[in-house]
Amino acid sequence: MVFPVFWMLLLSLKEYPEKYQTFHELLFSDFTLMNYFDALQSDSFDKYFLNSLFVATFVTAGNLLFCTLVAYAFARKEFIGKAILFATLLGVMIIPPHVIMIPLYRMMVGYGWINSYYSLIVPWLVTPFGIFLMRQYILTIPREIEDAARIDGAGFWYIIFRIIVPLSKPMLTVLAIYTFLSNWNSFLFPYLFTNTEKFRTLPVGLAFYLGKQSIDWGHLMAGAAISAFPIIVIFIIFQRQIIKGLTSGALKE
Repeated sequence: MVFPVFWMLLLSLKEYPEKYQTFHELLFSDFTLMNYFDALQSDSFDKYFLNSLFVATFVTAGNLLFCTLVAYAFARKEFIGKAILFATLLGVMIIPPHVIMIPLYRMMVGYGWINSYYSLIVPWLVTPFGIFLMRQYILTIPREIEDAARIDGAGFWYIIFRIIVPLSKPMLTVLAIYTFLSNWNSFLFPYLFTNTEKFRTLPVGLAFYLGKQSIDWGHLMAGAAISAFPIIVIFIIFQRQIIKGLTSGALKE
């Protein structure tokens, strides 16, 4: 897992790395940061970076809010068709995203959302995986806590944001990291839904950058390293919360 990252960084710090014939020559040649400076200053790279950050942040916030609300309904409320709806939700999770590519594209065309932030954000504000993840976690929270709050006069929104959300922080962290990572690295749908530099995200921009730079691997790897940097930082900061959320409930005291 570490070697591809090392290889990416090594190539990004070399000027024309493809000219070296052996790994020894590549490793012990001079290092340079010019590839990073060139990448940041060329081809609207800063715009691609900000677009990815904007889209991933809004989609992550939407998932944290809407997935929690829907998951709470599935975990605590009783309503007609609940079992069927949840079974449908599980069924949607097994459908590959490529299957909805054409219908979703036609929907975006019908709404007039092609080449806009709406098409990059709205379809992904709530996901079946996020609902399922939060529902399973909320089921582990004792109902007695909510019942006690209701006796004290707490309403629905108070219970959600003052009880459920604080108790679900480990799983919300997992959902936030997963959603941010997925949208930060998303390529297919941003590629389909955008056709100008103004709305392109970083993965799409890197694809066009590859076409323009041909075999200029130094600049391409520098761009990829800059793209991966926020994700690595986020994981390093929140790795304990991620592990805690994934292992929560696995052991009994």
